[in-house]
Amino acid sequence: MKIEVINKSKHTLPKYETEHSAGMDIRANLEHPVTLAPLERALIPSGLYLAIPQGFEAQVRPRSGLAYKKGITVLNAPGTIDADYRGEVGVLLINLSNEPFEVVDGERIAQLVFVKHEQPQLEAVVELEETVRGSGGFGSTGVH
Repeated sequence: MKIEVINKSKHTLPKYETEHSAGMDIRANLEHPVTLAPLERALIPSGLYLAIPQGFEAQVRPRSGLAYKKGITVLNAPGTIDADYRGEVGVLLINLSNEPFEVVDGERIAQLVFVKHEQPQLEAVVELEETVRGSGGFGSTGVH
């Protein structure tokens, strides 16, 4: 599958860092650094514009190292980029640490994962088929 990309950033196109990577890193495309105070969020531009094929979405996901080492994550993780969206890919970052964090131009700030999806038709019914689990959720299966 090929994805058409317009790259208005100063950086190379995202790429897979290893042979079996699911996501490719998105870099910040900034004129000036952006400082995120603790619990502050900001929409960081990437300079990328995508033409995603129908039946697919691009998910914007946090980078594990940035989240673990600095407490920086994607607020709406995973963010969804729909096949009919043609605007700039933005990354909604939030600082969950106790320290300010400076986002600089070219920094790898998120991952982009392309995923196939379906659009099922919802059917209204009066009751659902019973299962062993039933309505149990939020820890109802116990601790192992």
